[in-house]
Amino acid sequence: MLKRSLNTLRYVGWAEGTSFLILLCIAMPLKYAFDIPEAVLIVGMAHGVLFVLYLLSLAWVTFLHRWSIRRVLTAFIAAFIPFGPFLLDRRLR
Repeated sequence: MLKRSLNTLRYVGWAEGTSFLILLCIAMPLKYAFDIPEAVLIVGMAHGVLFVLYLLSLAWVTFLHRWSIRRVLTAFIAAFIPFGPFLLDRRLR
């Protein structure tokens, strides 16, 4: 159960981080440079769902592993930084 919770956080972190990069690097330029706002609507919704799943996974890992506040805040802040979830994944291995 402990390893499963960490793997879930890692996988959801990868998906969330990827969706964040797609939102920043593809969807936002499509919206503002080419006037295609639908890209942000679709990718933004997917990213929002993945972000919530990331937070739920983080809560699950925090509860099971009794993470410190500092570690939880580091994982939380990583979700707001491009490539942050990927860097966190390296620390979790």
